[in-house]
Formats: sequence, structure tokens, C-alpha cells
Amino acid sequence: MNREKKRLPPILVHLLFLLLLVLVALPGKNEKASPLLFLCAAVLVEGLCLYRILRGKKARAAGDIGAFILLVFAAWELCTTVLGVGHPVLAPTPEAVFAVFGSQWRLMLRGIGSSLSLLGVGFGLALPLGALLGMLAGWSPRLRDSLVPIARILAPIPAIIYAPYLIALMPTFRSASALVIVLGIFWPTFLQTVGRVGGIDPHILDSARALCLSGREMVFQIFLPYLLPGLISGLRVSLSTSFMLLTLAEMMGSSSGLGYFIRNFADYANYTNVIAGIFLVALVVTALNGAVSLIEKKAVRWK
Repeated sequence: MNREKKRLPPILVHLLFLLLLVLVALPGKNEKASPLLFLCAAVLVEGLCLYRILRGKKARAAGDIGAFILLVFAAWELCTTVLGVGHPVLAPTPEAVFAVFGSQWRLMLRGIGSSLSLLGVGFGLALPLGALLGMLAGWSPRLRDSLVPIARILAPIPAIIYAPYLIALMPTFRSASALVIVLGIFWPTFLQTVGRVGGIDPHILDSARALCLSGREMVFQIFLPYLLPGLISGLRVSLSTSFMLLTLAEMMGSSSGLGYFIRNFADYANYTNVIAGIFLVALVVTALNGAVSLIEKKAVRWK
């Protein structure tokens, strides 16, 4: 019985994939765009699930996720293309949405490049600065008593609130957006680092003092090895937060980036392209999370 339950998600994935192929082959009321890219997306989902299942690594989770995605695809195809349910502007067919990736790929690539470069600047400044100041504050009681109360006030404030003022204050929109990311990541990273430094075993610090380690040696031989796993584990949340802040900032007045891509087409009520932009953001965030997982495996080998 348990074996049958374990086989159910992989089998369900294949059945849903076949159902989707049948639905795409049926004549539909609203089918205008080519289904090629939509079918490519479905084949990719099926292929990734098969790869995970054959490897036997988190096969059940892969089957569940694949089944959910293909179920959404099948329901979407049935309602919009086959049955013609819903407003054609607000509920476009999946064929039309995925066809945008073929017609707008240059604009999408430019948006990805613009967003990731800005994300790299903001994230690259906030994370090391927050970690460094957190180490100093965790080591120095005076700094900790002065800065931690300020951080506890500023950290919960959504950084996007500062965007309208920063856009007016900074010389360019890109610098304002980068500063929004810095403000959104710096204080949480600082507080997390202070907490982890405070959690270091006092006996380790006493031994380091007894060995007369310099400040530089304390940082690279004691603090960083202890803090690195926590910082890398927090990268996933920090990156997701940074990307959310960046997308919101780009929607407020940028002339490039993924947020601009979505807002620009929303202004013209082109919701087919808007939905494609949402899918694109989801793909970029998924790729970033995958990169973080790879870095975590390489840098923290014992996990």
C-alpha cells in the first residue's frame, strides 16, 4: 500500500502531461498563438520531474511539484483555450502568454541584465557591510549597546517606503534603487550577525584571547568560519527580499528591468505580457535560489 502511494505522484505527473497534450490538440475557441513554447514549457516540467524521479533524490517532492504545475497548465488550457471561459484580455490563453517569450525575448533579456546588475550592486554592498559591522558590534559591547537599538527600529521598516524620497534625492534612478536594496538587506544582516557572534562559545573566545590573536586573526580564524554557514543559509531569504524590493522600485519609475517590463505593459492593459513578465520573474528567482543552494553545498560541505 505504501509503495503504491509513493508511486502515485510520478504516475500523476505523466497522466497530467498526457492530458495536457490532448487538450492542446483539441480545437479551441481562443487559440490564436502557436502552442509551441507552451508545449516546450510542459515538456521541460515533465523532463525535470523524470530526471529527479530517476535519480531518486527527493522524487516524491519533484512529483508533487510537477503534478501541481501541470494541473495548473491543464486547467488553464481547458478554461481559456478549449472552453473560452473568462475575459480574453484578463484571462489570456497559455499559448498567447508563452508566445511572448518568443516575441519579446530581447526586451526580456535586457530586463534580466538590468535587474541582476542592480541587484548585484545593492546586495554586494549590503551583505558584507552588514556582516562586518555586525561582527564589530557583536565583539564590542559599546557598539552593540549603541547600534542594536537603532537597528531594531529601522530593520522592520519596509525599505520600499524610502523609494519615493530616494528617487528625488539620488542623482539617478539606478542609484536610488540600489540604495533601497541596501537599506532592505543591511539592517537584517547586521542583527543576524550580532546574534550569531553573541552565540559563539565563550570558551572559544577566551582561548583566542589567551593565544593573543590579533583583530584580523579573530575575524578570519574565529568569526568568519563560525558565521559563514548562517550567512550563506540566509542568502536565499536575502536574495528573495532584494529582488522583491528591486522589482517594486523598478515599477515606480525605471525605464529598464523586469519591474519596468511588467508595469509598462500593465499601463497599456496588455495583461498577456504582464503574465509572461510574472512568469519570467518567477524563473529568475528560482534560478537565483538554485545558485544559492549550489553555493551552500560547495561552501558548507558538512551540510
